[in-house]
Amino acid sequence: MTQTQTGEYTAKDIQVLEGLEAVRVRPGMYIGSTDQRGLHHLVYEILDNAVDEAMAGYCERVEISISEEGWITVADNGRGIPIDKHAKTGKSALETVMTTLHAGGKFGGGAYKVTGGLHGVGGSVVNALSEELRAEIRRQGWTYSQEYERGKPSTGLLKGEKTNEHGTTVSFKPDSQIFPIIEYDFELLISHFKEIAYLNKGLEIAFTSPWHNERRKGDVERTYFFDGGIANLVRNVNRNRRTVQSSPFYFEKVLEETSVEVAVQYNDTFTETVFSFANCINTEEGGTHMTGFRTALTRVINDFARKQGYIKDDQPNLIGDDVREGLAAVISVKLTDPQFEGQTKTKLGNAEVRGIVDSVVSEGLNRYLEENPTDSKRVVEKCLTSQKAREAAKRARDLVIRKNALDGSSLPGKLADCAERDPAKSELYIVEGESAGGSAKMGRDRHFQAILPLKGKILNVERVLQQPDKILGHEEIRAMIAALGAGEGEEFDPSKIRYHKIIIMTDADVDGSHIRTLILTFFYRRMLPLIEQGYLYIAQPPLYRIQTGRKVDYTYTEEEKDEYLANLNSSRNPQIQRYKGLGEMNPDQLWDTTMNPETRHMLEVTVDNAFGVNDTFTTLMGEEVAPRKSFIQAHARSVQNLDV
Repeated sequence: MTQTQTGEYTAKDIQVLEGLEAVRVRPGMYIGSTDQRGLHHLVYEILDNAVDEAMAGYCERVEISISEEGWITVADNGRGIPIDKHAKTGKSALETVMTTLHAGGKFGGGAYKVTGGLHGVGGSVVNALSEELRAEIRRQGWTYSQEYERGKPSTGLLKGEKTNEHGTTVSFKPDSQIFPIIEYDFELLISHFKEIAYLNKGLEIAFTSPWHNERRKGDVERTYFFDGGIANLVRNVNRNRRTVQSSPFYFEKVLEETSVEVAVQYNDTFTETVFSFANCINTEEGGTHMTGFRTALTRVINDFARKQGYIKDDQPNLIGDDVREGLAAVISVKLTDPQFEGQTKTKLGNAEVRGIVDSVVSEGLNRYLEENPTDSKRVVEKCLTSQKAREAAKRARDLVIRKNALDGSSLPGKLADCAERDPAKSELYIVEGESAGGSAKMGRDRHFQAILPLKGKILNVERVLQQPDKILGHEEIRAMIAALGAGEGEEFDPSKIRYHKIIIMTDADVDGSHIRTLILTFFYRRMLPLIEQGYLYIAQPPLYRIQTGRKVDYTYTEEEKDEYLANLNSSRNPQIQRYKGLGEMNPDQLWDTTMNPETRHMLEVTVDNAFGVNDTFTTLMGEEVAPRKSFIQAHARSVQNLDV
């Protein structure tokens, strides 16, 4: 190739990003994304610094607020960020922390033995991604402050008035150049704040958001404080369930400079609800602390059951699935040098923690079982019942397999499969009703889109989780399982799934919403890895067809329709059609609006808040009526566009 072909390439083409420029150029590397999740991450980063002060024993209260203008303020009563000159940078410690990546008191174990914000990027990244940031320090009898614009100091360190208080206040306004949509989710934020309060007993977290005032009709204040810590969290998980034990068993111990805190309480449901944390970070993928807990739990309950004669010599041991069915538990460890697998901090990797947690749980659980014979008997009987149910489930599943329903050798007759055999390129539309299924079959791209129409409403699996014969006996559920080809429940293997996009497509009415919820419940309870791997979507068919002369447009929300009509020439007389069902669209319309990858609207189903999602499914789809009634009463006023 000649230079003309390749273009000149010299040293001047090498770009060097200094200071916080790299953060602004590639924000996703530091906060994951620039959508709402990344926006919330800014709040959590500053909160983490305050929580580190609490874990070090210097902070009892954190106040968080979002102003009407969108300013976020986090104030704590900790020691306050140091303001003396840093020897290496020649700047104040405050400015160093706010403008330098990987600068902080969290390296080397000096100022902090235990910390959540490991990478020392919290303050500086938030500063870099904010239009403006103000830091106020109350320390050594004086108030100090400094302001920044897009990561750069706009003032020096200013000494203010005398004060008897101590702590740090950081106020910032996220940069609209970085975040295209600035929208705070009140429920997600308070869920995180509540979680932090549970994990740090004695820490008070107060939140107020005038920004949400109009949206929430003034309901914008929350305060969280839990003396019982994670034991309170377990009680909250079980608040709408019948519990096996009279109260959670809770224990904590420091072993080899690692604090281990565990709370456990069984309920009469058939689902496992276990949350694990390391230095207040939600380790959604578990890790060595989770492994240590599960190993100890299974071994200790088996040893106790055999010692007390609940399991005879000729009977098999309980397995992990047996002892975790109906389990609500929280495991929280705090350690000096946590090692997380990946920047996302979702899996703890410290090998030594497994043995430490195993030892602490074994000691605490053995003592509990010996000292509480009534509750211990109930726990063991619950586990033995789970064992019998598991064996019955296997027999039921084997029976169905023998009938060729699940072995993948025979696909359901109603499935219109695609020609593509690469799962990564294949899509399955699960469609409500035979009529819409027919339109979808005619309108699809047969090369990569498969269609599975469902008849009526599927079984609510939340109420029959302990009855696999009923789940597997439901024709429409069997059709979904067979079409996906990866089994279900404990046998589900996501590597065998035949489509990497599974799209739920239902009508935009009450029945359609109910069917969608029932399908989501099935996938969440019986095929959760499918959601976790990003395979599940919800189709968003348009609500309105608007025709003006020969021109046809579609709008997907009530707001879009109103905006479209407002911008329309007043002399035009549009024809407006409200779609209530997919069957009202012909195949071409269904393709153009809902199935064409170039033009369609879809929502990816994710689990951003595991604690909240599990609780919601139990409340809304479970057998208990009272919690569901309370939920409806609490949220009735916020319902919009109810189609009855």
